[in-house]
Amino acid sequence: MSIAAAFNSSLSGLNATSRRVQLTASNVAGALTEGYGRRELSVSVNAYSGGVRIDGVMRQVDQGTLRDMRLGAAASGNAGTRADALARIETAIGDPTADGSIPARLAAFEGALIEAGSRPDSTIRLDAAVRAGDRLASALNTATDEVQDARRAADAGIATQVGQLNDGLKQVQELNAQIFRLSNSGRDVSGLMDQRQTAIDELSAIVPLREVPREGGQVALFTTGGTILLDGRMAKIEFDPAGYVTADLTQASGALSPLIVDDIPVSMDPGGQLDGGTLAALFDTRDRIAPGAQAGLDALARDLAERLQGTAVDPTLGPGDPGLFTDAGATVLPANEVGLAGRLRLNAAIDPDAGGESWRLRDGLAAPVPGDTGSPGLLHAISDAFGGTRAPSSGPAAGLARTASGHAADIISAVSVLRQGAVEEQSYQAARASTLTEQHLAGGVDTDREMQNLLSIEQAYAANARVIQTLDTLMQQLMEI
Repeated sequence: MSIAAAFNSSLSGLNATSRRVQLTASNVAGALTEGYGRRELSVSVNAYSGGVRIDGVMRQVDQGTLRDMRLGAAASGNAGTRADALARIETAIGDPTADGSIPARLAAFEGALIEAGSRPDSTIRLDAAVRAGDRLASALNTATDEVQDARRAADAGIATQVGQLNDGLKQVQELNAQIFRLSNSGRDVSGLMDQRQTAIDELSAIVPLREVPREGGQVALFTTGGTILLDGRMAKIEFDPAGYVTADLTQASGALSPLIVDDIPVSMDPGGQLDGGTLAALFDTRDRIAPGAQAGLDALARDLAERLQGTAVDPTLGPGDPGLFTDAGATVLPANEVGLAGRLRLNAAIDPDAGGESWRLRDGLAAPVPGDTGSPGLLHAISDAFGGTRAPSSGPAAGLARTASGHAADIISAVSVLRQGAVEEQSYQAARASTLTEQHLAGGVDTDREMQNLLSIEQAYAANARVIQTLDTLMQQLMEI
């Protein structure tokens, strides 16, 4: 080998080791940076000069572990969103031991009826029973408001996440274009790939994603169900949020917006193409979880009204007259059950605050004048109908003999079971996501290994420098001849 060739080989070695030092420093600095991929210098033998040729910078990421981490984050977010929604609904219905809960209001009304029946001549006790009935109706109204607020919050959350999804996909599309352009010109695009990975990580919590490599360092994004979100062009994702949400508004009726992808409505049902992330959980809250809880409340409201209406309980009522509980003043009808719990009202005829008279609770809603103040017959009939067993016409206890309190307990139990299952799923998915994240980070930058590499790089640098120094000494000796 000539002196010139030896000099070129050593110089190329110095350049390569210098570049390795830079990459090692970058790796150590980025060890705790989210989305950072370890850099490694790719080199080969230069066939012409015999030295070292730098082929480029390789970004080292375990795609399999990264994919699992993203799916774990999506599943954890999905379970957490469902658990939060069910906890909110369970709180709205109320803890049976809490004073303001529906079960507590049921018990208070039943007790007030019994006390009024023991002293039918007492206006104070009649007024107390009326107030207890009004508070029971108000508890159902409040629970309905809370359930519908949960739906409104979910609808607004969907709009927010669709906006984040569109913004994130646009960012990935722009980074794809930059990576393609710069990689074709031989530039290092590792930093841009880090940014893209972080962007995709954030998107994958909303919708579980599958990343597929494309030419020039670009990537395509598909949902795990197969929907194309980005493959060269970006999918157009649309959602029209509702200004308000009531119990009768549903997606099936066209009142609430579906998710639109490239002008086609996409099903968000469990097991669908976009199932698994927080977006699907919000749709599930709006369209299934909260409506299911509302249906239970409406069934309870209907059961309460049907127990206490009709001539069998109050002979003063005529056909079609509203009973003790009304649908915003009207007779409760099966066809109008949806949202009934939010409209349930105590009959104004017995409510002094609404211009009524509490003695009608004792003598009949349609009684023209007060009757025998010592007669508890109607109060006992109302109390027996309210506290007795009856098969509800709808809801989870439909067809099963239940007391009013037992019916309410069934509804609370159904929500509690769902909430407990969601909490257990959330705990499992959160632990799984944490484990997968740790596994992904463990496959990233190992600072101990980087420092060991730095020692070997230093030795290689010293060796190349020593060769150049020796060559310089030879050249000086040759010049002196």
